Amino acid sequence: MFPGTPIATTRLLERLGVQVDFPAAQTCCGQIFTNTGYADEAVPLVRAFIDVFGSYDHIVAPSGSCTGSVREQHLTLAQRSGDPGLVREVEAITPRVHELSEYLVDVLGVTDVGAYFPHRVTYHPTCHSLRMLHVGDRPLRLLRAVHSIDLVDLPEAEECCGFGGTFAMKNADVSVAMGSDKARHIRDTEAEVVVAGDNSCLAHIGGLLERQRAGVRTMHLAEVLASTQEEPA
Repeated sequence: MFPGTPIATTRLLERLGVQVDFPAAQTCCGQIFTNTGYADEAVPLVRAFIDVFGSYDHIVAPSGSCTGSVREQHLTLAQRSGDPGLVREVEAITPRVHELSEYLVDVLGVTDVGAYFPHRVTYHPTCHSLRMLHVGDRPLRLLRAVHSIDLVDLPEAEECCGFGGTFAMKNADVSVAMGSDKARHIRDTEAEVVVAGDNSCLAHIGGLLERQRAGVRTMHLAEVLASTQEEPA
């Protein structure tokens, strides 16, 4: 749905000297099944994840939501399957799975990635990155190091935007109310761009901002970090 994000992630990592592969056999991490109560149906996707990514040194996802699912839910699903071999495989691969900002800051040891983005920006920390992965200020450290950026604090930043996957469909009125609060806080910053690490949240926030004709653009963190003076986003 948002092909610009993996393209930007690949450009960014390759610029930093990482050899990147994008295995075509990859598919959903299974979170949609798991969160909706279809745990047994998610187990084949856990096996597929192991098969596709098991040989790699590091697995990087530009999504706190997907990374959180792999790191927090896959072991429970493997244990539920009753297959001790799958449990061992999940335990072996999990430490190699990183959200993008974690990989850049903790594994590569960089905060200044050579990005250039001369715009007024505010950052929304998504729930899974904040509460499941505890990425802390890593995304903000990366954004602060972007050349020519005007980074402004988002009021009530840690409040949920109201998306929550199927929550947005099952509890639409509550979801829209929460999203409207988030959109109002974004407008209050007078930012040109709101950045986040999950496209699901950006889709929800962006839909509300568009309907309000707010004139605020949504962008994934990877897209901002991939932007350079020679190749601007």
